[in-house]
Amino acid sequence: APYILGMFFRLLLLFTIVPIVELALLIEVGRQIGSLPTVALVLVTGAAGAALARSQGLLAFQRLRQGFGQGQSPGDALLDGVLILAGGLLLLTPGILTDIAGFSVLLPATRKLIRHRLKAAITRRIQSNAIHTNFTVS
Repeated sequence: APYILGMFFRLLLLFTIVPIVELALLIEVGRQIGSLPTVALVLVTGAAGAALARSQGLLAFQRLRQGFGQGQSPGDALLDGVLILAGGLLLLTPGILTDIAGFSVLLPATRKLIRHRLKAAITRRIQSNAIHTNFTVS
């Protein structure tokens, strides 16, 4: 129960604080460069993000298929696919911080770093029994 409450609190903060900060940043950018250029910036980053997510997603899917064809575990390619999906969703969300986060996930060099840290965090959680891995197959 404490884990669920903690997760609920984190999600509540995420879905309230991030949009408020994004709105404040967009208002400030609008003041600095004007409302029309700000709207154009949001539209351009959304379109660029969608194109980048598509191309990177196709590359990740090809790597996943190649790995399966060679009998390899899908680990990194699967994580890349999840990260690319998350990056694309972040870029489709209007805002400056979400655009920065989205682009950082879609660019291969920074995605590799993020993937490495994510794998380390997942490993730590599994080793500390924060994630249970006792699945049964019937």
